[in-house]
Amino acid sequence: MAPGDMVRLAGHVQFGDELLLGPRTAYGWQSLTGWEDSPGYDSGTVARADAHGAYPGRLLAEARTITLDGVVIRTDPGRMGAAVRALSAATALREDEQALVIQLDDSPPLLSWARCIRRAVPVGTGGYAIGVVTGAALQFEASDPRRYSVIEQQVETALPAPEAGLDWQVTPGPERLLYPLAFGTPGSTGSLRAVNEGDAPAHPIITIRGPVSLPSVTNVGTGEVIEYDIDLAADDELLVDTHDGTVTLNRTASRLYTATARSAPEQAFALAPGATSLVFRAAPGSTDPRASVSLRWRSAYW
Repeated sequence: MAPGDMVRLAGHVQFGDELLLGPRTAYGWQSLTGWEDSPGYDSGTVARADAHGAYPGRLLAEARTITLDGVVIRTDPGRMGAAVRALSAATALREDEQALVIQLDDSPPLLSWARCIRRAVPVGTGGYAIGVVTGAALQFEASDPRRYSVIEQQVETALPAPEAGLDWQVTPGPERLLYPLAFGTPGSTGSLRAVNEGDAPAHPIITIRGPVSLPSVTNVGTGEVIEYDIDLAADDELLVDTHDGTVTLNRTASRLYTATARSAPEQAFALAPGATSLVFRAAPGSTDPRASVSLRWRSAYW
């Protein structure tokens, strides 16, 4: 199931694959904090020793805490226990983060990856008997404070290749040219354009497929390069996760050590808000048209 598959209406909150809160569900809610707020920041600012003020340092966003307050659970009389147990199972403590998708109005929903770290459900015999419990709460923690578009984008290109052009050995003379002329299949430029529609940097997943030697991807605007001293066969796939900073061959063996001296750290290779132009290159003589690179990413928002 894709993240947010159950989200249909304004006010819907989906956590994982099974829990949906909001309109036309058993779980309503009244307030949401930490979602539209800016995350906390770790500041690298250092006070000046010989003057007023400080030297500005980097600001690194902390984990995001998201709280749903005023959760109301409504069921048929005598069915409250089952609804509470279902809520408990869906928000149980676990090691891995799950998709948290929230739609507040008619704008597209946004996605975060989080764990439920607190669940509070008041217990009273009256509420259980009539099928209404009020004042419940859920709290989530997202290690990545950014929120993402639910829709994942992808672009792909091959290595640069020239156009075939006209074959003058078989093309009629100029006085007999027939239009439109067939110049052959357009060649590849090896260029990519990735658009991050958000306001935060987005980390793409880069997949390089062989056969290719010394593959590289360059951010034209910044000059940053990721490059790997590796020979990929036709069936090989090098997966670069720029968020986790990992490089794996065929999804099993780490090849992080193949990064060349001019290669930027993987986690520093991000798509800034707006459009980013990139180019795919390889070692001289590595021109197989089967070689390709693809980028997958979601627009990122603070």
